[in-house]
Amino acid sequence: MKKILVILTNTAKYGTKNEATGLWLSEATEFVKELIQAGYVLDYVSPRGGYVPIDPRSLKNAYVNEEVFALYGSEDFQNRALANSLKPSDINASDYLAVYYTGGHGVVWDFPDNKALQAISREIYEQGGYVTSVCHGLAGLLNIKTSDGSYLISGKTLTGFTETEEILSGKKRLVPFGTEKEARNRGAKFVKKRAFSSFAVQDGHLITGQNPMSGQAVAKCLLKNLKGSLSCL
Repeated sequence: MKKILVILTNTAKYGTKNEATGLWLSEATEFVKELIQAGYVLDYVSPRGGYVPIDPRSLKNAYVNEEVFALYGSEDFQNRALANSLKPSDINASDYLAVYYTGGHGVVWDFPDNKALQAISREIYEQGGYVTSVCHGLAGLLNIKTSDGSYLISGKTLTGFTETEEILSGKKRLVPFGTEKEARNRGAKFVKKRAFSSFAVQDGHLITGQNPMSGQAVAKCLLKNLKGSLSCL
């Protein structure tokens, strides 16, 4: 069976500011839980490999539940995802059915310009696989180009963390760009629903989720497609 590749950040703070960020935990665990329960094998990769920091805010009671903590505390997730994530050079794209870009504010620094991750994602997409993301994970899709040199997201309907949600999160002044604006700048058709409500959208082999509440929706949509559905909507 081919596998699913989960991409995680190595960035532990907001640029030069001494304020902690990293992976938003539930954006990984909710997706991972659904895929594992469906019988799929997952690998974890980050731009530099190795340690993946957790955004401390994502551990608050409002954002986690028993299932999130159970997966977070598992030996496999602690070891392969958070302590010893793979490097892009470890990855053979032909082994994967889909790639999933997790979020957390850290990704806006180390996802957009990582050529190795872009090449992996392009190969998965062009071999008939799925490129998926949630929340700020959309930053990893911004600069992926297909073999004809066009942006993968150009003309595609997608979603991600919105300008409104960035303002409400209180972090707009700390990030170098907004994912909504940059996606539109690359020709994407950005759609959204109510702030901080679960929402995922599919356009062909591209599946995206709006915010931290949308990881499970992305997973369920991907699973429907892997089982033969042409759409999850």
